[in-house]
Amino acid sequence: QVRLVESGGGLVQAGESLRLSCAASGRTLTMFAMGWFRQAPGKEREFVAGISSSGIRTYYTDSVKGRFTTSRDNAKNTVYLQMISLKPEDTAVYYCNAVDAYNSGRYYSNAFGSWGQGTQVTVSS
Repeated sequence: QVRLVESGGGLVQAGESLRLSCAASGRTLTMFAMGWFRQAPGKEREFVAGISSSGIRTYYTDSVKGRFTTSRDNAKNTVYLQMISLKPEDTAVYYCNAVDAYNSGRYYSNAFGSWGQGTQVTVSS
């Protein structure tokens, strides 16, 4: 079964850090650019970070630049999102998936199909 499983979310206070993981199973993510998305209640899903298949190139939306870092370990078939200096506005369910380019934010459905369950990040003020 091809799927993505996000983990590492939780409830933290503003200014604290979290590290999210996205593990792929049933298919290697090595050949795909990967993206991190988030969806807050009542809002559209937002592309926040992307990483090229090699891991050399990364992209961040302006609101997370300097605070979020994405990386990948292709040997472990896993992508990470390190988040520091978290703010209440970062509260959302975070998802990962393949994208057609590391900086495009366009979901590439041919890679892993549907979205995983996501991981909840809640930042209190």
